Amino acid sequence: MSAKLELGQIEELLRFMSEHNLEEFEYARGDLRIRLRKPASNSLSPGPRPPAEIIVPSAIEPSTPQNAAAASVAEAELRGEDLYLVKSPIVGTFYSSPSPGAEVFVKVGLHVDVGQTLCIVEAMKLMNEIESEVSGEVLRVFAENGQPVEYGQPLFGIRPSRKR
Repeated sequence: MSAKLELGQIEELLRFMSEHNLEEFEYARGDLRIRLRKPASNSLSPGPRPPAEIIVPSAIEPSTPQNAAAASVAEAELRGEDLYLVKSPIVGTFYSSPSPGAEVFVKVGLHVDVGQTLCIVEAMKLMNEIESEVSGEVLRVFAENGQPVEYGQPLFGIRPSRKR
């Protein structure tokens, strides 16, 4: 089944990006995949710039956390692995440990269980513990300690444990 995106729908996505001050937005449905990204504000090209550009996924370099997550998922799929992405449920600041100087909750290579705290995302002075929804091995940590995260941004890639 081939999904089709109309020009009006793309315009809606661009308005949504502008209203929510998003720099980049990725959309996938069926075999349709688009990524909208605002041009860099420090661009030296003269003249008016479009509000966003559509980028072909195969031309994207894994330079942002979202792109790194997509690349990791693609790598895992090539190896025939399932990769569960733990995504931020809120906009806030990512913390990998319960307090400055404390040991991190999890790191790459560790096994996690369902309900285990993976990190904290601080939003409006509230510390929100993000817990694992799967048991498995942490393969990737996409966010950096003390850095802002967006709603839906991948935080961790976990290879779920196989049930025996």
